[in-house]
Amino acid sequence: MSAIRHAVCSSSADTDHSFWVPRLAGKTDLIPNHPNSMWFDPHEVGVYLGQCAQYCGTQHAKMLLRVYVQPKDEFDRWVHEQSQPSQIGDNTSAGERIFESTACINCHTVAGTAAHGRFGPDLTHLMSRETIAAGAALNTPENLRLWIRKPDAIKPGSLMPAMQLNGQELDALTAYLETLR
Repeated sequence: MSAIRHAVCSSSADTDHSFWVPRLAGKTDLIPNHPNSMWFDPHEVGVYLGQCAQYCGTQHAKMLLRVYVQPKDEFDRWVHEQSQPSQIGDNTSAGERIFESTACINCHTVAGTAAHGRFGPDLTHLMSRETIAAGAALNTPENLRLWIRKPDAIKPGSLMPAMQLNGQELDALTAYLETLR
């Protein structure tokens, strides 16, 4: 297999971070309002684990990441799918309304909706991810519900606020987020 080279460009929204993937021999600092880039030159497909190598706050040790290396045709298909609006189900209007009328919309983006926040992660294809909370928990319906209700239960010191939703609102919002594929 020939080497697959790919540049990664990013910046931080909140504090200094250091994007580090040991098996790919790459480490790049992420500084607020300062885009930076790095090149990876992986020689094998697979999942490469990384983490933040710069102390960035209370949950530094739980700031995990994964780099997926795929054959070019699979990667191109993934890029195409990620550029599409999420496939949202028909009966999610209550959850979408809650998402768009609470603080969620201030931090997160969901393509094809009014949500264009830049502080938190883009949630357009949330359910295609294996983990939530920067790798601190598996992306299951139960963990997603807990993350929305009480982020500190999964990641103490998280910047995501507890949403203070009642049970019905929490159910509707979780159901909506579960449709974002």
